[in-house]
Amino acid sequence: MQNMKTNWFKQIGWFYLPVSLPGSVATLLAVAFCIQAFVAVDWHSHSASDTLYGVFPFFVCIFLLLDWFARKTSDTDK
Repeated sequence: MQNMKTNWFKQIGWFYLPVSLPGSVATLLAVAFCIQAFVAVDWHSHSASDTLYGVFPFFVCIFLLLDWFARKTSDTDK
């Protein structure tokens, strides 16, 4: 039986671009989460550095997770 692997992302340099509906949905969900986290943290921040320190853990975690998904579902054999 053949393994039918669907490519969600395509690697371009260091980045991955979505090339399918599931890849686009995953990217949009990650961006929507980052926007929501930014608004929530910024609401209670007193300065720009407060906001940056507050959103950093959320942004890093979600984009590392998205990078992992992209690496696992791209057309590269790494």
